[in-house]
Amino acid sequence: MHNHWGGSLEISTTDSATEDEKSRNMEWDRASVSYQHYQHLDETQQSWLLGPPERKKKKYVDLGCVVCSTKALKWTVYGILIAFFVIGLPVMIVKLVPKHKHHPSPPDNYTLALHKALLFFNAQKSGKLPKNNGIPWRGNSGLSDGSKLTDVKGGLVGGYYDAGDNIKFHFPMSFAMTMLSWSAIEYEQKYRAIGEYDHIRDLIKWGTDYLLLTFNSTATRIDKIYSQVGGARLNSTTPDDHYCWERPEDMDYTRDVQMATGAPDLGSEMAAALAAASIVFRDDNLYSRKLVQGATTVFNFARRFGGRVPYSRGNPVIEPFYNSTGFWDDYMWGAAWMYYATGNRSYISFATDSRLSKHVKAALMIPDLSVFSWDNKLPGAMLLLTRMRMFLNPGYPYEEMLGSYHNLTGLTMCSYLQTFHVFNWTKGGMIQLNHGRGQPLQYVANAAFLASVFADYMNATNVPGWYCGSSFMSQDVIREFAASQMDYILGKNPLNMSYVVGYGKKFPEHVHHRGASIPHNNVKTSCTGGWKWRDSRNPNPNTITGAMVGGPDKFDKFQDVRKSYSYTEPTLAGNAGLVAALVSLTSTAGNGVDKNTIFSAVPPLYPATPPPPPPWRP
Repeated sequence: MHNHWGGSLEISTTDSATEDEKSRNMEWDRASVSYQHYQHLDETQQSWLLGPPERKKKKYVDLGCVVCSTKALKWTVYGILIAFFVIGLPVMIVKLVPKHKHHPSPPDNYTLALHKALLFFNAQKSGKLPKNNGIPWRGNSGLSDGSKLTDVKGGLVGGYYDAGDNIKFHFPMSFAMTMLSWSAIEYEQKYRAIGEYDHIRDLIKWGTDYLLLTFNSTATRIDKIYSQVGGARLNSTTPDDHYCWERPEDMDYTRDVQMATGAPDLGSEMAAALAAASIVFRDDNLYSRKLVQGATTVFNFARRFGGRVPYSRGNPVIEPFYNSTGFWDDYMWGAAWMYYATGNRSYISFATDSRLSKHVKAALMIPDLSVFSWDNKLPGAMLLLTRMRMFLNPGYPYEEMLGSYHNLTGLTMCSYLQTFHVFNWTKGGMIQLNHGRGQPLQYVANAAFLASVFADYMNATNVPGWYCGSSFMSQDVIREFAASQMDYILGKNPLNMSYVVGYGKKFPEHVHHRGASIPHNNVKTSCTGGWKWRDSRNPNPNTITGAMVGGPDKFDKFQDVRKSYSYTEPTLAGNAGLVAALVSLTSTAGNGVDKNTIFSAVPPLYPATPPPPPPWRP
């Protein structure tokens, strides 16, 4: 056979056996490889020779229903212990340690005094009192007031007695209701937080319900209003509200009703009271509209051209006590409140008319015209209108006069600062806004309220302060003035006496007040039989809590004598200013005014943005 590969094709059995033997002899016996030769092999070569290393057998634990490795069991136990110390133990500590309830911060002094100051109004209520009135020594009174009037169904029952006597003066009563409403509008959240919002609404409604009886509030035009119930003549020797010293519940003398056919001042103040209250009761649509209707009617009456005679002129039972010195300030005050209550631009146009500003002598900056009171509304009216400029910035055509009122308000605040020596101050730190005459505290409280509100207006609009001439004044300066005056009233004075009855450790005990000075023992006291209680040197048997008395003299001296009424007699208007100032300053329930509620009835001052065009369709 031909061999194409170049070799013999014959098979030799001898050579084959030799080759097989050689091959077997050359196979490596792994067990016989010398250790020295094995050490010279790298890891890869060792793995070829020895194969994979033997693995350690895992240990398992039989838990009955589950079999798991010892290692897994160990780490599970470790995890449980760690979770217990990190999570479980703190939770157990929190659960087992006695809980301490979070107590709200205690009320500040202003809040404590405010609770008491509101109670004064409960003590002054006339008419059939509700069961929850809260003054145990007071009862129903004045139930026959106005009973002889033929045009008032049920007479003029209700309202408030003005001071320590039993007269219902409608002019200061209206101012007091306006002040309470103003404070409730600006500081509703504070009243709610301290649990007094329902209380102050009740007090306001008690007053406005009565004021609506004093004229035909359902008519659009009227020609008279009733201006007072009860009265007294100077040095009278016949039974009346001053000659007699009787509890309201025991009155047995004639109580005449005064009527006015012209009352620009009283009519405007009544309109302000009803308009402001309509904002407070905006959640009661029916009652709010009733108040607005009444306010509109009585303001139109006040502005009648033929009736522009002060309501008190020539009246011997009004003029010596609550004489009105003018009515242009009442016009501005009433118009401002009517605008906020209705949004009718005719009112704001009237309030910003330059002729009205000229009549009220606003630009002359006469110091006495900077003193806010039941008789002078100018500082309060200008501040109300300044609020409109600061918060709404309405621009033309109101800007010129609003800007003027804003500047004049700033100057009024400057006049309250001792630095500028506009008013005298007592050595003990009380500003003498009525030139050292009696009953100064009502003016001090009103000024404190205006100052505090002005500071809050600046704070709400991010205005840091204002200028007194070339001197820049921080808003804190005017707030500190307000606080210092209220602190004086509450006891930070040379006598360390609180002039709010029932507040502090030392306060007047011989308050000039008929109801508080006569024992509540079911024994009727006659007209002159009460004189012994008037002249007694013993403290009043009934505490008229919250009453702010007239106050000290210009030397910081005070006579706690019942017959010294200029020192010891409280008034409705004075306490309204006190309440307003206290709620403005309290920080127990936060700080600041309600920015928008007062404008709730004010329409947009600029044309409304037109609606977007309809979507384009091809």
